[in-house]
Amino acid sequence: MTDTPPRRLRASLTGLVAALIGVGCVVPSLPDGTDAQPPPRAPQSQDPQAGTTGPANTTLDGTDTPEEFRQDVADAQRLTERYWEEQFRAAGRRFQPVSRVITYQRDGEVTCGGQAVPAANAVYCPAGDYIAYDENWSFGAFRQIGDAFVFYLMGHEYAHAVQVRLGLRHTFTIQQELQADCMAGASLGDTVRAGRLLLEKGDLDEFRAGLLAVGDDPDQPWFEQGAHGTPEQRIGSFFRGYERSLSACELGG
Repeated sequence: MTDTPPRRLRASLTGLVAALIGVGCVVPSLPDGTDAQPPPRAPQSQDPQAGTTGPANTTLDGTDTPEEFRQDVADAQRLTERYWEEQFRAAGRRFQPVSRVITYQRDGEVTCGGQAVPAANAVYCPAGDYIAYDENWSFGAFRQIGDAFVFYLMGHEYAHAVQVRLGLRHTFTIQQELQADCMAGASLGDTVRAGRLLLEKGDLDEFRAGLLAVGDDPDQPWFEQGAHGTPEQRIGSFFRGYERSLSACELGG
């Protein structure tokens, strides 16, 4: 495999809060044999090998066309899958990518184990082994923020797929979500250190400032189903992973 030049992240992350607050990240616990139901229409292909003619190493560049958005999603998926394939191989294990990445536009257009996936969201569905995201909401966030949103979103949802592959179990939703934030940070940080993703000065400070404002409502109990963590917990988890790699994410084994 021949590496292409590194991808550069340049987006201003001002407004990250407004975009990420909607990430509910539904990851239901599903009984064996439960079927997930993707939308009846054919989804846009997000195959990382399809239409990926740009540089493999991504630049968050603040561009805003639908074509650029699709390319960024493909780049984010490809780099994230490459990262996890390498991690699994180093551990002597075989990595299986998610079956597909699909889009939807309305509440209930996608269901996971009989549970409707809400609009303005992105999820990993373990029943169908796919990632789904609201394409209108995601594209709006992309136009406001840039590539940073796409890379965080893909990293976090893919982390949930890896949790399933590793058989990780959590008593509370907040543990699962903070670990996924850490894993997303690790995949991003390690990809930057490998030279496949380039950040410009100030990107991490802006990312930190945005993520500090993202988190659960102050009145939400930490043990409640669906809790993701306080803003401080989420930023701490993400940057522990970014700075220290997977060793910070309590994967066990």
